[in-house]
Amino acid sequence: MKKIFLAVLVSGMALYGCKHNHNESDAGRDCDKDVPEGSIHFHTGQQEKIRFAAEFPVVEPFGQVIRTTAQVLSAPEDEAVISARMSGIVLFSGNNLSEGQTVHAGQTLFTVSGASLAGNNSQVKFTEALNNYKKAESDYQRAKDLKTDQIVSEKDFLRIQADYENAKAVYHTVYQNFSGKGQAISAPFQSYIKQVFVENGRFVEEGQPLAIVSKNKTLLLRADVQAKHAARLPYLSSASVVSPDKSAVYDLPELNGRILSFGKSIDPESYRIPVSIRIDNKAGFVSGGFVEVYLKTRSENPVMTVPVSALTEEQGVYFVYVQSGPEHFEKREVAIGATDGIRTEILSGLNREEKIVTQGAVSVKLAQSADALDPHAGHAH
Repeated sequence: MKKIFLAVLVSGMALYGCKHNHNESDAGRDCDKDVPEGSIHFHTGQQEKIRFAAEFPVVEPFGQVIRTTAQVLSAPEDEAVISARMSGIVLFSGNNLSEGQTVHAGQTLFTVSGASLAGNNSQVKFTEALNNYKKAESDYQRAKDLKTDQIVSEKDFLRIQADYENAKAVYHTVYQNFSGKGQAISAPFQSYIKQVFVENGRFVEEGQPLAIVSKNKTLLLRADVQAKHAARLPYLSSASVVSPDKSAVYDLPELNGRILSFGKSIDPESYRIPVSIRIDNKAGFVSGGFVEVYLKTRSENPVMTVPVSALTEEQGVYFVYVQSGPEHFEKREVAIGATDGIRTEILSGLNREEKIVTQGAVSVKLAQSADALDPHAGHAH
């Protein structure tokens, strides 16, 4: 049984061009003639300490990519402008409202009061509306009784009924959110305060915007594309979006996103063509900021691609690390084509049957530097 185990072990290592080494200090360094001269040694223990992965290139349809920037905007259905419903002095709830503050649905944000004003006094308006409503209601009830006795004509009854309905509507409009301090204005939904337009204690006119609140859940990306790409825009199929801190790249489906539309003419201000993309805010995007976007077009032509994480760059030249054995790697120069921020097209320098490092390439690169300083690197003992 022991002989069988050793035979399997040796044959397994032979698949990668390496033979067993009994010297623990140089374990894994000895390779047979199939391992390329100058290969990089990166042993299993090092691989286990990092996020390491190796995989084969993928041959897949990969269309042309348009790289640009996009402004992050709140979706229209995600925002609401809060306006004054009457003229008066605006008072902040709690004497403080700051941008970025979270507010709940129905939470009072402002109170507009005209109590200190000689004209357009909210308390006077409320009292007047209440009195008109009570009078109209009394006239309507009396008219109904008289109509039964046919003392009031149908025409007069309909007029009295209309006056009553109008007075009732006016009263309920004034009464809604009305308090002794004035008319309260509340948040329409769970959101945060995006912008405040007024100062506490200032006079505001009816209909004047007081603040904007936003859910910050759905966003619009407005990407501006150079006019030279106009012929490609009808073939847009998807996009990749770089996170604001550039730590990650998200494919559009990851953000539940979709391309909404693209402009049919050039924007006279930017001299570019706008492309609108809708996404869910799952990655901390901030409205008003800018992000990098890769717009992808449809293609039926398969090409070889590798993850962006597989590539390292030195003075404008790109490399991948081909795995030639369990612990041995070859640095390979490659020519790259289009990239969508997630995968990159390989034009030459790599075969689809060669496994490459896709996570941990930088660590393998550092191991190469260590081997260069080791006089015993790549030699059997």
